[in-house]
Amino acid sequence: MRSAKMALLATGLLAAPAMAQHATAFDIEDGGRAFANSCANCHGPDGDLIAGIDLGRGLFRRELSDAQIADIIVNGIPDTPMPPTPRMSEQQALHIVAYLRSTTASQHVVAANGDPGRGRAIFEGKGTCTDCHRINGLGSRLGPDLSSIGLLRRAAELEQSLLDPAAEVQPANRFYSVTTANNETITGRLLNHDTFTVQLFDTDERLRSFLKADLLDHGFAESTMPSFGDELGTQEIADVVSYLVSLRGISIQDRTTP
Repeated sequence: MRSAKMALLATGLLAAPAMAQHATAFDIEDGGRAFANSCANCHGPDGDLIAGIDLGRGLFRRELSDAQIADIIVNGIPDTPMPPTPRMSEQQALHIVAYLRSTTASQHVVAANGDPGRGRAIFEGKGTCTDCHRINGLGSRLGPDLSSIGLLRRAAELEQSLLDPAAEVQPANRFYSVTTANNETITGRLLNHDTFTVQLFDTDERLRSFLKADLLDHGFAESTMPSFGDELGTQEIADVVSYLVSLRGISIQDRTTP
């Protein structure tokens, strides 16, 4: 599987799309899944973890056709750290290329113009994000832990979450609301539910478990995360996204300490 992870590092500059321009939306989606499963661990979700390479913005080393890149993903490069990926078909390798083409075409430049230091100050201050989120052990556990979010989400996805948080909610981050027999409504992040029970993490950071038969009502609730489109300016959004992209399990201070 390391061949798919290292392929584009070794190949260099993507040429003008030849085959990828005919890719369907399904092809691109399939390529995105394959990239996330086989490439993002080394290259990151934005493809920018390798020095001098930025797959998400089309920044590479030399020009190759789509077919040549797909061939390298499948067959590797002899006498290099890039081994073959025998279980990956040429078609799926082309889907990865198509996904990268689409990413390059649609990638927002907001994170590139942001400053992670300023973004951290906004995150912890004006944005009050630590009221819900936790980073490197600091902050609330109500929302998802963001200590490694830069390894999991692309900059464009993080920007969308800030501007339109309801557009895409990961299953592990869904909120659920229950109304008890004494007419008390409790809302929190859903941990688990089945035919008979529901468990959630309430707004006071307590683990709660309920029998559905004892509830007057229950069901999914909207996320409590607000849109920051009206609260933060364009540059502030760029700064916060840049900070979130930098979160890869190591704090800014740790990464800059000699």
